[in-house]
Amino acid sequence: MISKLENQAWFIPPGVNLAFSTKEGGCSLPPFSSLNLGLHVGDDPKKVLANRQLIEQQLNLPAKPAWLEQIHSIDVVEADNTQVHHADASYSNNADQVCVVMTADCLPVLLCDENGTEVAAVHAGWRGLCDGIIEVAVKKFNHPPHELVAYLGPAIGPTAFEVGAEVKVLFETKHPQTSQFFTCHINSQGEQKYMADIQGLASFRLSLLGVERIFKDQRCTVSDVKSFFSYRRDGITGRMASFIWLNR
Repeated sequence: MISKLENQAWFIPPGVNLAFSTKEGGCSLPPFSSLNLGLHVGDDPKKVLANRQLIEQQLNLPAKPAWLEQIHSIDVVEADNTQVHHADASYSNNADQVCVVMTADCLPVLLCDENGTEVAAVHAGWRGLCDGIIEVAVKKFNHPPHELVAYLGPAIGPTAFEVGAEVKVLFETKHPQTSQFFTCHINSQGEQKYMADIQGLASFRLSLLGVERIFKDQRCTVSDVKSFFSYRRDGITGRMASFIWLNR
């Protein structure tokens, strides 16, 4: 149900907790089976809320997560579990707030400082990533970028993420070096497309900012049918969540 609460190969500062959910272990029915955490996808709200409560209990969260209404923006808000903000990232230096984002192919990026006093959760679809949501989130921190740690969660992999030339051009217009993260591809319809490496693109942008410690969970949400929801694969489907929070 929960993927990678901790990993010996990852540096996770004392006082920081992070988790990535999978699709397994909940009560939702197909096509949302079973641990769907998204209220916006057409699932029975009662089952979604039951799944969320289950997650809260299993993770022993210090508070209810600060769920967002994600809109593929570059808006980053202070985590607030008393209301739902329209944004794609949240930040907190408060142990009574849990930052969370939902994904089903998009890239979840969790951030903290090396001393374990600030955290953020970022929903990085290609639009938000290109437009600069990671840069906006990093600016929320009081610590400089070289003192931050980034964790890239499961997302659509570089052999599954087909995009048009217009997406490649948008990234290259900002940073020509990003061409290395696009591979030319002729699809089954005979169209020239590109396979994009979204984790590579995010790592590049983080490195430009000065973030040196970047850890990746490189499992592909499209190919791992058992573990992950995938919008690209299934269309109507559920949502996983990525959490980061501070100890009280």
